[in-house]
Amino acid sequence: MARTVKGGPDARRERWKGHREARRAEFVEATIRAIAEHGPDVGMDEIAAAAGVSKPVLYRHFADKSDLYLAVGRRGTELLMDQVVPAITGGGPIRARIRGIVDAYLGVIEQNPNLYRFVVRKSFTDRPVEQDVVHEDKQLIAAALARLLGDHLRAYGMDSGGAEPWAHALVGMVQNAGDWWLDRQSMTRASLSDYLTTIIWHAVDGLLRSGGVTLDPDAPLAAGSPALRLVDAEEA
Repeated sequence: MARTVKGGPDARRERWKGHREARRAEFVEATIRAIAEHGPDVGMDEIAAAAGVSKPVLYRHFADKSDLYLAVGRRGTELLMDQVVPAITGGGPIRARIRGIVDAYLGVIEQNPNLYRFVVRKSFTDRPVEQDVVHEDKQLIAAALARLLGDHLRAYGMDSGGAEPWAHALVGMVQNAGDWWLDRQSMTRASLSDYLTTIIWHAVDGLLRSGGVTLDPDAPLAAGSPALRLVDAEEA
């Protein structure tokens, strides 16, 4: 069996791979800065200027504009999930949890409006892209919500079969409302978060009441309640 010596071809290959990945990450961050400054219709000239390199250097690290778009979209997904997932998995009264999830999502698009439009419009790409970054984001968030809803419904002895379509419906509602708000800005983020929280809570409340369960949305879960036992089990 051939042995790999320190500093041999395999080690050099791994170092070069690491260098290329680091450079790609740097160029993605530069692209995000250029998008923030120039808007979602940013061009490669502005991106190269933000990165401090020439366009040919960019194209050494990305096959084409679509490749760069996907890399930026995946970075946008990381930024989104870094805020939304902790809100989904956090504790507290149910209405506060709902508001935290909604506000986390709206906060990300408020802080990165041009990046959000850049990813959603896909106008930057020079060929169709196989991966739909926006669809992938929705799937990830909906899957996390579906697990949360399903676990709580089962904890109360209720049918959890609707958890997945419920989760997708909620994600779609919040995303569409966020799109509208980002363009209109006719109310504050706090106001929109409150409105959406009210709609979602009443939907959840109606579902629970249909199974004979009544919860105070603003009170901590009572000791011994199925939902609290579920949380304790997850944290154990």
